[in-house]
Amino acid sequence: MNENIVKRNDLLAQKVIKGLQSRNMSGSYARDRQEALKLALDLIPDGSSVTMGGGYSVEEIGLKDAVKNGNYHFIDRDAMEDKRAAMLMAYDADVFLASCNALTEDGILVNIDGNANRVSAIAQGPKKVVFIVGMNKVCSDLDGAMKRARNVAAPTNAQRFGLSTPCAKTGACMDCKSPDTICCQFLITRFSRHTGRIHVILVNDNLGF
Repeated sequence: MNENIVKRNDLLAQKVIKGLQSRNMSGSYARDRQEALKLALDLIPDGSSVTMGGGYSVEEIGLKDAVKNGNYHFIDRDAMEDKRAAMLMAYDADVFLASCNALTEDGILVNIDGNANRVSAIAQGPKKVVFIVGMNKVCSDLDGAMKRARNVAAPTNAQRFGLSTPCAKTGACMDCKSPDTICCQFLITRFSRHTGRIHVILVNDNLGF
């Protein structure tokens, strides 16, 4: 990565972390994927029950594999026949792993979901939520974050899942009511009532969608 981009990300990350702290959340910054993996594992005590939504960034830094193969009780939705049961088990997990669709410079998290299992677990249930967020997802303000979530993250995920939505065909949000829409639930996390529950690991890399 260009050294000027790295310097910009270093500075911007500190601004985001201060914003998170003002909202009763915490954050840390990793200079690469390997450091992000180490920071994440340091937050997960041995023996913890751990699960996740569909966070591609979690997979990209190797965190999903590390938890599956480590000394943890990993609730693997993909490996369970009863997907609903796996989703419900997430609410009582020690740690929920996630990414976000967008994050503002002052620490507001924006997420869009189809089944709502991910956004509902972020909002309530698991004792701790650990976000893995690439610096490519940081936006200047809430309006920009919402636009990114709807016009970058949602169309890309619709294409990834092979869904028949207008955005999958056009690459941009059409504010549709398609049966396949994944924009069913919007979660804006502007403050955490519970100190220490939400921790965001910012990564000096382009992660996720």
